[in-house]
Amino acid sequence: MKKYLAESVGTFILVLFGCGTAVVAGDKVGIVGIAFAFGLALIGAAYGIGPISGCHINPAVSLGVFVAGRMTVKDMLGYWVGQFVGAIAGASVLSAIVGGVAGGYNLAASGLGQNGWGAGYQGEYNLTSAILFEFVATLIFVIVILGSTQKSAPSGFAGLAIGLTLVVIHIFGIHITGVSVNPARSLGPALFVGGKALSQVWLFLLVPSIGGLTAGLLFRTKSLEVE
Repeated sequence: MKKYLAESVGTFILVLFGCGTAVVAGDKVGIVGIAFAFGLALIGAAYGIGPISGCHINPAVSLGVFVAGRMTVKDMLGYWVGQFVGAIAGASVLSAIVGGVAGGYNLAASGLGQNGWGAGYQGEYNLTSAILFEFVATLIFVIVILGSTQKSAPSGFAGLAIGLTLVVIHIFGIHITGVSVNPARSLGPALFVGGKALSQVWLFLLVPSIGGLTAGLLFRTKSLEVE
């Protein structure tokens, strides 16, 4: 249970500070600032809870780790529960915070840093672009995670490498989908915003999961695993 609680806390941190920066300060810090908020939140969580759970804080990562043969199905399911609970809690706290702004806050109009695509969202990229980006970005992200945490990798640097990779992914992809690569991070805000965000969340539950699974297979088959 300690591992599952740690995953909940870590995902809470990621959603609160990543999505929170996008909502509260996005117009001031821009894409690069939001990207670093997500990446630095992940780095902080990695060194804070990593010794307990490995700091997956992402169902697609846990799926990739399971497929790679590095965790049991029981733990994967426990991690998923913790991650989704943490993401929902993070979005809930963020909603309460922004609701205190002078004049009130319109969730439907201003959102909570939710993911999306198409007309009216960010760069208005189409569904094909959204699917391709989320698959490739998650595949690369989970490859970095699995590669930097295998036994032969330098110890102590995985959190930094993973966090910086998330920064680059956000710089590239914020205008495409807002960047999910994480089903829990997507579901939390979508549940509170509702409407279009909730109707589109299926993509961010499904496609990153497929990307994580594919990365896991590359390590399971020893294609990228050090012998």
